[in-house]
Amino acid sequence: MITIIAATNRPASRARRVANIYASLLDELEAEYQILDLADLPADFTISALYGNLGKHEGFNKLVRLAEGGDKLVFIVPEYNCSIPGVLKAFIDGLPYPGGIRGKKAALVGLSAGTQGGILALTHLTDILMYLGTTVLPGRVRLPSLDQYLLSNGELDNSLYLQLLKEQATALIAS
Repeated sequence: MITIIAATNRPASRARRVANIYASLLDELEAEYQILDLADLPADFTISALYGNLGKHEGFNKLVRLAEGGDKLVFIVPEYNCSIPGVLKAFIDGLPYPGGIRGKKAALVGLSAGTQGGILALTHLTDILMYLGTTVLPGRVRLPSLDQYLLSNGELDNSLYLQLLKEQATALIAS
């Protein structure tokens, strides 16, 4: 099972739209998947579900089970201020440790309106995941200038981007 993580809590985010595109590619490849959208996080999770409250918030626990339920992960990560969204870091910090996502394989997709495609965010996330014992596939996909190609109907109008995503999905399935 592959868990696709739309790594922001912004409603109707580009990350969620790209997660849906990735899911379509996994459908084509006949791979089982589920989507974990951080937009579904409880608004108060940083005070009601972490640290001394770990395991006590059912809404948060539901998303933790989705992360733990897949043996492979795909992080769809928008770049926020040259890094990952703070909500993604807070979610990761709330996962059981050790455990949670330890021993899983992860594919990373960076999104940005600018020309770097989220490379700094992907670098930061790679460091975090490696510390946690999650294997990051070397083929990180960057989608720069995404707003030019992500259509309002949810389709991606860039054949190179689609090819890169499909190649990554194929490598993740084979890993």
